[in-house]
Amino acid sequence: MNRVLIKNAKIVNEGVIFEGDVLIENDLIVEISESISAKSSDCKIIDAEGNYLIPGAIDDQVHFREPGLTHKGDIESESRAAVAGGITSYIEQPNTVPNAVTQEILEEKYQLAAEKSYANYSFMMGATNDNLEEVLKTNPKNVAGIKIFLGSSTGNMLVDNEATLEKIFSSTPMLIAVHCEDEATIRANSEKYKEEYGEDVPVTAHHLIRSEEACYLSSSKAIALAKKTGARLHIFHLSTAKEMDLFTNKIPLEEKKITAEVCVHHLWFTNDDYATKGNFIKWNPAVKTANDRDALWKALLDDRIDVIATDHAPHTLEEKKQSYLKAPSGGPLVQHAVVAMFEAFHQGKISVEKIVEKMCHNPAKIFKIEKRGFIKEGYYADLVIVNAGLPWGVKKENIFAKCGWSPFEGFTFKSRITHTFVNGQLVYNAFKVKNIRAGKRLSFDR
Repeated sequence: MNRVLIKNAKIVNEGVIFEGDVLIENDLIVEISESISAKSSDCKIIDAEGNYLIPGAIDDQVHFREPGLTHKGDIESESRAAVAGGITSYIEQPNTVPNAVTQEILEEKYQLAAEKSYANYSFMMGATNDNLEEVLKTNPKNVAGIKIFLGSSTGNMLVDNEATLEKIFSSTPMLIAVHCEDEATIRANSEKYKEEYGEDVPVTAHHLIRSEEACYLSSSKAIALAKKTGARLHIFHLSTAKEMDLFTNKIPLEEKKITAEVCVHHLWFTNDDYATKGNFIKWNPAVKTANDRDALWKALLDDRIDVIATDHAPHTLEEKKQSYLKAPSGGPLVQHAVVAMFEAFHQGKISVEKIVEKMCHNPAKIFKIEKRGFIKEGYYADLVIVNAGLPWGVKKENIFAKCGWSPFEGFTFKSRITHTFVNGQLVYNAFKVKNIRAGKRLSFDR
């Protein structure tokens, strides 16, 4: 029997912070109380006095690169980075090689994760212009959702056939997650800058090429289609002020058919940072202006935006050091997402309760994940202890992502994750990930 007693923690759950103890037996939380005494000599006791105890974060959008792109990252390396960052469950995207666009390829990814993952996992089924039959075979009980790229982030996974899109939206009861950027707008903008600069387009043009209009055109179209068909739509990585008018906070999250996500990098960086960070903050959709960032924060806090995620998408240093037009978009974020949000807490931008709502509770609600995302008796013991007053600097030696770099390199965070539990197993403690692959396949209450 695995028994762990966490004592004297500031427990954060469902909008409340209270001091108390949590008892774990095997993979479950069995008791939460003001004071619990160890019931046996084999019970490991952790004194969390002064520290926050939060549910493990659930990252609804990562790219862990396996199979096919494992020189950038793999399930083992990136899930280790995730648990070091307090992320205990992740939903991975289908643009691996080969793309996860058949049930067979999708299931192969699950088999890889069963052997390798330190965190709990689910994988999205990818839609293309011609795989509707495969999409409709997806099991809603053990697959997170359907992913559609409406912009050219991922080459042949671009779904641009209007009739196909409508069929997917009207045929599946599952959650449909979309990457929204209008391809025609991006191409036109790209050509304009190439005419001006040739092959030496500066990275400072990235947010003008992958523009506000490209995002708004695509997301407004997806929302119109969802309203027409009644589809359950979740829009990934919003990046513009203009898009915020498309979302509502007038109804409870559980009743929303259209939900929204923002990523850490869009809450942190602005286009002014391209001058120093260059391709290391080149993402799709692009990091945009300070006005856009402010609008994202406002919508996050007033509940038009429902989830904070990472879109963790590592590339090698060599790939990122190429010229702007050649360098791929994306970067590693799972290790630093939770502490970045705690940094915003220190800055007075967000409460700890709201961080937990957006990174733990709401992903569980949106995807209907069973027994995760909350600190409740009978739930899986995915738990994270955060010391909000223990600074540490990001440097190459303490980066877990396989790519070995971070857009936060050189930054000192005020908060540190000291312990991460996955299914009751202490997998991370004091800058070390233990060799315990405790991750389980996520299941969904649908």
